[in-house]
Amino acid sequence: MGNYITLSLELNLFFLRIMKEHSLFLESGFLVKEESLIQRSQWFNQQFEQLLAEVTKVSNGAVGKSVLESQELFTPYTKHAEEKTCRLTGISIDTEITAAQENLCSGSGVQFRRPMHVVVRRINQKALRLVRGLIELKEEALNAIKRCEIFAFQYPLLIEHILREARMYGGFLTELERRGTIAAPCMRKTEIFWNQIMMEHAWFIRGLLDPCEEDLIKTADQFGKEFCCLLAEAKEKECAQIEEIAARTIKQTQGIRDFKEAGTKGILKCEISSMILPLLADHVLREANHYLRILGEGCECQCQEPADSVQCS
Repeated sequence: MGNYITLSLELNLFFLRIMKEHSLFLESGFLVKEESLIQRSQWFNQQFEQLLAEVTKVSNGAVGKSVLESQELFTPYTKHAEEKTCRLTGISIDTEITAAQENLCSGSGVQFRRPMHVVVRRINQKALRLVRGLIELKEEALNAIKRCEIFAFQYPLLIEHILREARMYGGFLTELERRGTIAAPCMRKTEIFWNQIMMEHAWFIRGLLDPCEEDLIKTADQFGKEFCCLLAEAKEKECAQIEEIAARTIKQTQGIRDFKEAGTKGILKCEISSMILPLLADHVLREANHYLRILGEGCECQCQEPADSVQCS
């Protein structure tokens, strides 16, 4: 029971924040005429935020130290990024959730009672309903953009990217509710999924920087190429061979994490010219921190089936 509760809370603390931010990014990227899409994105943002607040309240003493120390749930920049994004977009963000998470403590050998199990099951089931609905919204928006029926300040690839993350989260929740745990994956599947995520982050950063930021654009482009090569190698390897590129994967992920952190600082200080929302900068930084924890723990956590093939640019 304890394993189910801890895994559920750690999963939801990370992904509920990611999903609520996906909703915010969608909302901020639609034109005013797309009133229905804006309202639906806003509704999901609010629902995920409310559920994240609830999960935060019941997580004290019930999550692992490595998760709290990884800076995947929040970074030193998250609250500032939320405040600035709120001012820039006019979209409300409950920064008190981040403040509350900063005070969370880890637990070791916590004995859970039945009521906690019931609370967590209800949270998981609500999160699963919400993520399925958000997946439908993302698919609808993506298809409309691809058919040139609407215009949005979102790359189609970015929506495909956040769709993959939502589907992964939904898969984890489904497995937790069916089996009470999440099966340990092979490193190959994990590296295929997250190397593609890191590669696309580099591409998005490259494309959202102002053309005058030549050095940053070149750095982002280089990270994209390096993760593209790692992704291609991981797809060619068997699970038993994946350790051959593991060290390089960790090194490159640390590198892009540092690049994202510097970028987050620069965007918050208004020292970088770009179309990157402060919260988006912090968002991709947290995902790199999450991946580094997974790599550091030898993949004793969640992963996804191999992503679709991609072309290096």
